[in-house]
Amino acid sequence: MRIAVFCSSSPTIDPKYVDLAYQLGEGIGSASWELVTGGGHISMMGAVSRGARAANGRTVGVIPQALVDIEFADHDNDELHVVETMGERKAMITDISDAFITLPGGAGTLEEFFEIWVGRYLKFHNKPVVILDPFGIYDPLHELVLHLESENFIKPGMRDLISWTTTIEDALAACGQ
Repeated sequence: MRIAVFCSSSPTIDPKYVDLAYQLGEGIGSASWELVTGGGHISMMGAVSRGARAANGRTVGVIPQALVDIEFADHDNDELHVVETMGERKAMITDISDAFITLPGGAGTLEEFFEIWVGRYLKFHNKPVVILDPFGIYDPLHELVLHLESENFIKPGMRDLISWTTTIEDALAACGQ
């Protein structure tokens, strides 16, 4: 099974988030699953890959050439796919992954999460969509989703396509559904 992880690449976040990413990577590797990331080597993105490799897991990165050019690529990946655009990156990650876990992150992470969630709702895929949030970063998002549903902007059942988890074990179990 290939698990895509969406997460921050910011170097200025609290180290607890980087530790969480590393531990998730270890969990993926320990399960003998493959990790798919955006191919970067810094912050949470690099940590999740290092954690997977530390647990003898296989890692696959998908990164645009422009990010390779600024030395952002994780060349230790077992596979590193270099693409031209962010759209190509997201399409490849979607195609080659069997499930998606979203860790704390910023605008790019949220954009990836929303695209994969909407894709599942529209039946472009039927792959698990998981949020792993032990620190409550996404609590306001969860409340917003509930509010949008109550105002009929989100259709009934759409929010049920997201598995909201707070532990690595629960997140990995949600991927196996």
